[in-house]
Amino acid sequence: MRVLAVSPHLDDAAFSAGATLAALAEAGHEVTVVTCFTRSVPDPTGFALACQLDKGLPPDVDYLALRRAENAAAMAVLGATPVDLDLPEAPHRGYTSAPDLFAGVHPGDDVWREVADRLAGLDADLWLAPQALGAHVDHLQVLRAVASLDPPVLWWRDSPYVLRRPDAVPGPALPDGLAPVELAQRADRRADACACYTTQLGFQFGGEVPMRAALAGLPEVLLAGPAARAVLARADSPVRA
Repeated sequence: MRVLAVSPHLDDAAFSAGATLAALAEAGHEVTVVTCFTRSVPDPTGFALACQLDKGLPPDVDYLALRRAENAAAMAVLGATPVDLDLPEAPHRGYTSAPDLFAGVHPGDDVWREVADRLAGLDADLWLAPQALGAHVDHLQVLRAVASLDPPVLWWRDSPYVLRRPDAVPGPALPDGLAPVELAQRADRRADACACYTTQLGFQFGGEVPMRAALAGLPEVLLAGPAARAVLARADSPVRA
């Protein structure tokens, strides 16, 4: 089975569905993780620059190059193949502060269309994608793009947002008629993969040890529509549905 996970940023798939992806890869399925917003932008300023300075990185560092390298290492741990779409993150599309990232998609920011166009050329038996819990604009854009294509999808709960707000609701583009499923998981592989994201651990979790503790108590419960459930039913995959 060909599995395609669509990650907004260079860590979302591992943080949110890494245990599931690792188990699928271990079972012999072909797992690819496509990350949408990975573009390096030379000489960042304003909020884009602040996003790397608040991680303790100097201004002359290529922040996204560091993150791409971290992601490649994490994908090796999971047994997945990384693919980068090279689109700009929200701070490079006119979002000017942390609150702005969670205040709704800006009028005219139609990057979801380009995401959908890029994804439309890819082929897989089963997709995974974010529910956009937490309402980060990049997650909302990816949710909308994947939903517009309507492939068989397992929708993941966005971590670490679900840890901070267990009652967070999905983005409005999430399809109806979904039911929870839980596949076999390799939580140890997820933790080891997430440890590769050294630029993010302090900011997102307070360090590697708190990350491992937080994720240890977070089962990956996915939402599946009829098409995805049909794929799971006929796949030789480690499914506990």
